[in-house]
Amino acid sequence: MTNTQWETLSNQAVAMAGLVYFLALLVHLAEWAALRQPAGERELVAAGESGPGLETVAAQPPRPPSERVAFLGRLGFLLTCVAGAVHFVALLGRGMAADPNRVPWGNMYEFTVSGTFVVTLLYVVLHKRFGLAWMGPLVVGFVLTVLMVAVIWLHDEVAPLTEALNSPWLVIHVVSAVIATGTFTLGGIASIMYLVRQRAERRAADAERDLSGWIARVPELPALDRLAYRVHAFAFPVWTFAVLITGPIWAHEAWSRYWNWDPKEVWAFITWVVYAGYLHARATAGWKGRKAAMLALVGLATLWFNFIGINYFSTTSQHSYAAERVVDEPTAPVALATLW
Repeated sequence: MTNTQWETLSNQAVAMAGLVYFLALLVHLAEWAALRQPAGERELVAAGESGPGLETVAAQPPRPPSERVAFLGRLGFLLTCVAGAVHFVALLGRGMAADPNRVPWGNMYEFTVSGTFVVTLLYVVLHKRFGLAWMGPLVVGFVLTVLMVAVIWLHDEVAPLTEALNSPWLVIHVVSAVIATGTFTLGGIASIMYLVRQRAERRAADAERDLSGWIARVPELPALDRLAYRVHAFAFPVWTFAVLITGPIWAHEAWSRYWNWDPKEVWAFITWVVYAGYLHARATAGWKGRKAAMLALVGLATLWFNFIGINYFSTTSQHSYAAERVVDEPTAPVALATLW
């Protein structure tokens, strides 16, 4: 296949992956809709009529999902796996379209497509181990939205790597950064759902009723808290490796300085400090629950601001997406595109 054919295949695969992600999202939303408890049954439980009292009903174990709900869940997960496979073909085609062949991390569009693929991959791999079926529509919706943004606003033609990017550290640095970003995103979703379920439980308690519908399928608060902690604890050392080890080494190779106080470097360090504070507060001060979830979301906000905000709003960053386009003179610093 020619480079043009590989690029066409990549573009078509991205479009096909988006379509399959959309179908998976529809199926998961249908699954959530099927979980809604009939209004008549809710009223019966609330009134305590023709059966055990409210305390007895609340103590009963949750009913197993209906066959329809189970089928929709399996179908949604299968479609997500298919979309992830097509997503990988898009990345493969993007790398093969370059001359010479390279990893598909040369600009913001490619990094975005790679980052969303990692989110999907982590969800699929951890789906059974951590019981993430409830997270399906959230993950798929996030990946689909970011892919749409990448295709509509960030798409670039395949081009050779710049001199600074043409380094073995491209693979080492960016792989660790992408893995950490995808993992932090999953941890952020768990933290968001902790706050959502906590609020739903308070409203249900005020109304003297049990949780129902899709929110009842979300794990209980202690389980969500543990999940968020375990995911963040895994992502943090990976982010440390990317930001404080491989990043400075690559910067020294490209610019003869380990640290340049570049806006992207500074914000990457701010993200590291926030997540370090999150883990430290949990380990020493016993922060759990709402406090920990709020701090985790602050870290997620700094992470994505570093990715989006610096690339578009900074005029001084050598990592800026805009800076890559204005470097014309041989003596000018070579930007590191959108890489972390």
